[in-house]
Amino acid sequence: MQHEIIIAGFGGQGILSAGRIICAAGMAEGKNTTWFPSYGPEMRGGTANCHAIVSDGEIGSPIINNPDILIAMTSPAIDKFGKMVKENGFIIADSSLIEKSRIEATGRTAYSIDAARKAGDMGHKAFAMLIMIGKLIKETGIFKPESVEKALYEVLKKELHGLIPKEMDALCVGMEM
Repeated sequence: MQHEIIIAGFGGQGILSAGRIICAAGMAEGKNTTWFPSYGPEMRGGTANCHAIVSDGEIGSPIINNPDILIAMTSPAIDKFGKMVKENGFIIADSSLIEKSRIEATGRTAYSIDAARKAGDMGHKAFAMLIMIGKLIKETGIFKPESVEKALYEVLKKELHGLIPKEMDALCVGMEM
């Protein structure tokens, strides 16, 4: 099984980190992965996206033209990548930041998750991306939640390791949505 995922939004939303976490979690389970980041010169606040592939087999290219899955954190992300999603693929969209009509306009199956608002309620807006990854796990079984915890210890700076238990709570929230 191969999952081709585009994660898109603005810099500062954890877009690139999410791709690294997804790939590290896949590697923790012995899968092949690629991570290909792209961001504007503005960085924080500018557009950002990354391609993440998790596969049981070999990966031919890190570039994704028609993803199976789009994780969209902003309306411009839906506008740019929504219609690229394969017809049998799906979108996980942050409904607290994206109008429902834009999500529906893609014509793809979509899961609208109120991630940013829920993350704010949990005390840290960075938890939004873990909520989205939780939904990804629920819908695909791409890897186990324990692999995400392992990935967080690998990807996050040591000074952020104290947040990992709350990040895992956010992951569980996403899996329940």
